[in-house]
Amino acid sequence: MSTPIRAPTWVSKRRLFEEKLIDLQKCSNINQLKQMHAQIFKANLHQDPFVAPKLIAAFSLCRQMNLAINTFNQIEEPNVHLYNTLIRAHVNNFQPSQALSTFLEMQSRGLYPDNFTYPFLLKACSGQSSLKLVQMLHTHVEKFGLYSDVFVPNSLIDSYSKCGSHGVNAAKKLFSAMEGRDVVSWNSMIGGLVKVGDLTEARQFFDEMPERDTVSWNTMLDGYSKAGDMNNAFELFKEMPGRNIVSWSTMVSGYSKAGDMDMARLLFDKMPVKNLVSWTIIVSGYAEKGLAKEAIDLYNQMEEYRINFDDGTIISILSACAESGLIGLGKRVHSSLGKTSFIYSTQVLNALLDMYAKCGNMGKALGVFNGMTKRDIVSWNIIIQGLAMHGYGDKALHLFSTMKEEGFKPDRVTFVGVLCACTHAGFIDEGLHYFHAMEKDYGVTPQIEHYGCMIDLLGRGGRLKEAFRLLHCMPMEPNEIIWGTLLGACRMHNDVGLAEEVLNQLVKLEPSEPGNYSIISNIYAAAKDWDSVANVRVRMKNTGIQKPSGASAIELDDEVHEFTVFDRTHPKSDKIYDMISELGLHLQQAGYIQKVKGGRSKEENVPARKATFSMYQNGLRRLYIFHSTVQSHCTVL
Repeated sequence: MSTPIRAPTWVSKRRLFEEKLIDLQKCSNINQLKQMHAQIFKANLHQDPFVAPKLIAAFSLCRQMNLAINTFNQIEEPNVHLYNTLIRAHVNNFQPSQALSTFLEMQSRGLYPDNFTYPFLLKACSGQSSLKLVQMLHTHVEKFGLYSDVFVPNSLIDSYSKCGSHGVNAAKKLFSAMEGRDVVSWNSMIGGLVKVGDLTEARQFFDEMPERDTVSWNTMLDGYSKAGDMNNAFELFKEMPGRNIVSWSTMVSGYSKAGDMDMARLLFDKMPVKNLVSWTIIVSGYAEKGLAKEAIDLYNQMEEYRINFDDGTIISILSACAESGLIGLGKRVHSSLGKTSFIYSTQVLNALLDMYAKCGNMGKALGVFNGMTKRDIVSWNIIIQGLAMHGYGDKALHLFSTMKEEGFKPDRVTFVGVLCACTHAGFIDEGLHYFHAMEKDYGVTPQIEHYGCMIDLLGRGGRLKEAFRLLHCMPMEPNEIIWGTLLGACRMHNDVGLAEEVLNQLVKLEPSEPGNYSIISNIYAAAKDWDSVANVRVRMKNTGIQKPSGASAIELDDEVHEFTVFDRTHPKSDKIYDMISELGLHLQQAGYIQKVKGGRSKEENVPARKATFSMYQNGLRRLYIFHSTVQSHCTVL
């Protein structure tokens, strides 16, 4: 009987070192990488043409570009492969200008780029501003005859497609001239057309494809979904031969954004496999629509299934809560994170801060802000803007001073918050000071939003002529928001003459906006010019303009209730209107006489007075709160 051969109990250190070198470029642990770097130096391999590129790639993966550049500089005569590695490292670390400089240095040394150089370099080109650079690289590709490798023209098509409509046109020309196209060529072309919103031509390319893969289907599906064309998206989804989790998630996202949460939920429930992205989409979708119960139920399921949240999920859900004012879910997320070992990044804390600020809970917002160990300019902008919008002008300006003391340089968003603080607090002189100091002291050129804040500030303060002069001095054309702000100021101070001039401008920009006519009508009513009021109403009727019903909402028992004028859709509307009628009788008995805008009493028309009072949507909202037994737990949006 033969004796079995036993494996050796020792392994050569040299062999272990060589094995580590094979996958060196995949090392993402900086401490291990530094140890390997020391061993490479000790073995005198730092100039080895096989080792050096791997070391540069590893340092790039660890976001240590200084060490990557030092490694490159130690090579006396770098070859094209080494230059390509450094170009790729710069691109992967979001350093496009350094990537281009490396490319130019390579050329100055007399080295010719190969078929790997340009695809790496083209990844640094995106946006309309990069179109000329892509065209220059395209010329180089033609010069060196690198079209034979389909990877190069595919990269050109992809880069052109990211440069807006002109880039897409150039991509189409290149695509037509290509002799050998693969599925990536077609997908890049379809993706470019989808980006510029040309879904008709994108579909033509899709239908003409000799062979499609999952990316082809998902690209087209994504285009329809983002455009809100869910009918075509669903038809395409039904035809899809091999749906993956991206396909399902795209459809759920499309229906969520289109407001059809029933269809979004149906598809979500039918998904064969769900991941963190799909859960985030559906929870955020319900939160954006103010459907708190559904959002919280699904969030609870995520916790039950022990799904590990990442920053993207938390930020998406909190952003949706901020958008809809759904503070209940936002608090639920905040509370659940506090019970886990979740590490708060600055971005997550900013999202939490933004949610509390937009929902009006400035106490919680300040609590989050004061507890932040590391703040960025976004953190300061959010808290300043939040305090400004909710009437804490003094606190906002105090924090602005503190921000500067801590070495943060204010940007254009900061000054929007500062000017809003001055507007809501009535600090006209301070607002003028900050407006003029923006460019002079901080190098921030005032944009249209800053002019809008100043016109609002001056208008609210009664300095209408000064606001009007500033409007005419703007370096850009005032938009409908600026004119509307000035019209609102005219209403506040009953300036009929200026209001008429402003309305003439607004009609040119927004001929069918009923709110503008309503404001001028109220201004005439305040001046007791009833003929002009009648003329405005006739003008609205003749042009077919109708003012949409106002609406207000409350969050009560994890559900958002919306009320509009003449609202009968609420399940408890009968009880609400019964209470309104009862209150109306009590008011009559107490001798209440309603005053309408303009100072007229309508004693002679009690039914009209009752109807006007009973249809105020804010009254409906408040009565519903009063009717509910959980009044103390509601949040007014």
